[in-house]
Amino acid sequence: MEAQDEVSAREQHFHSQVREFTICFLLFAALYAISYVVITRYRRKSDEHEDEEAIVNRISLFLSTFTLAVSAGAVLLLPFSIISNEILLSFPHSYYIQWLNGSLIHGLWNLASLFSNLCLFVLMPFAFFFLESEGFAGLKKGIRARILETLVMLVLLALLILGMVWVASALVDRDAASMESLYDLWEFYLPYLYSCVSLTGCLLLLLCTPVGLSRMFTVMGQLLVKPAILEDLDEQTYIITLEEEALQRRLNGLSSSAEHSAVALQQELENVKALKTKLERRKKASAWERNLVYPAVMVLLLVVTSISVLLVACNILRLLVDETAMPKGTRGPGIGNASLSAFGFVGAALEIILIFYLMVSSVVGFYSLRGFGDFLPRKDDTTMTKIIGNCVSLLVLSSALPVMSRTLGITRFDLLGDFGRFNWLGSFYTVLSYNLLFAVVTTLCLVRKFTSAVREELLKALGLRKLRLPTACRDAETAKLSANGHQKVL
Repeated sequence: MEAQDEVSAREQHFHSQVREFTICFLLFAALYAISYVVITRYRRKSDEHEDEEAIVNRISLFLSTFTLAVSAGAVLLLPFSIISNEILLSFPHSYYIQWLNGSLIHGLWNLASLFSNLCLFVLMPFAFFFLESEGFAGLKKGIRARILETLVMLVLLALLILGMVWVASALVDRDAASMESLYDLWEFYLPYLYSCVSLTGCLLLLLCTPVGLSRMFTVMGQLLVKPAILEDLDEQTYIITLEEEALQRRLNGLSSSAEHSAVALQQELENVKALKTKLERRKKASAWERNLVYPAVMVLLLVVTSISVLLVACNILRLLVDETAMPKGTRGPGIGNASLSAFGFVGAALEIILIFYLMVSSVVGFYSLRGFGDFLPRKDDTTMTKIIGNCVSLLVLSSALPVMSRTLGITRFDLLGDFGRFNWLGSFYTVLSYNLLFAVVTTLCLVRKFTSAVREELLKALGLRKLRLPTACRDAETAKLSANGHQKVL
């Protein structure tokens, strides 16, 4: 009888593992397909001009797609865990959600950590070196020679990184236990190295997210139709039309030798056409779209951003009085046993919205930073090298997102798997400083953004556009372009 029970338990465990593997495979396959569509949309098609280069680019494409899928999985990791906890709490005995359990969620966290390490330290360096390699001198050129050079470069890079980690660890921790752990590769080097990468990602998020939170208002303002307050759209359209015609005549009258002037005029003409298109869209927009949608979206962004800052402020107070607020590993009652929000399912939904909003804001802020503007991928005009760099950047940001969300107190869901083993998460002063910096920098960015916007609108309404400070460069260039066109017409 005991033998039959043991066999039955083994069969149930085997079927459970197969079911979890199937679910993980289907989820990753869906993310991989979406990532492949996204990358092929931006990849430059002219890269495939030779047989060997085509193979190299295809392999790099598959590795980049795999990395982007892992990044998407890391972003969805915490929201999926939060919503799964609430579903298990609401329907604990439902037959249709038996596949959703703590073992599956822990497995997803472990797989996300494993694949993040694999992509960051193996696949992406291999893709980059493989793309840039030509083969060692004296060897026959081809795929094998490029693979050999890539593997040698990977070995040298691994030795360099391991040496740097060994030296840094020996300088920081000099006690006997730490010195003995220096010789353990799997239990010390890799977790310590990934902890450093996670800290770097969190610092990058600390820099990008406040900038992105303030930049989101500008981005949404470019996507939506602004209300026409104290503006005559017909007059602006008339002036832009005259300027377009004047530029077109000047472009047609240039000789073939004035190539530099023709390129500058063509670029100026494209800018005028883009501005004319925006004005025509504003004229065709309905009254409710201009006067209702835009203010509602701006208020919604302001509310969500204010809630984020308020939660961080509350987390700072909680850190000072409650030790359990520290973002350590799993300490809670388990998945599906208790709600992590005082407002139940509504609070969990709000946490998920805030997590996605922070991720989008961090990406917007990353590409808005000085030095990363040219890093932004363009449709059908992005090289594989730039795609690899974007995938690595997104992987670092997405891997640090669960840690940042838990550190800032956006959610109380404990970090699972290797995400809760990071050394710096146990430092009270590091966590407290991170929260304080985020709250202060975000508040300063928002204050500067709104004071700048109010000043711009007041100067615009008073007709003092030429006295504006250089806070909105694109609007300044547009106003200058329109003024020059008006003078040319007169």
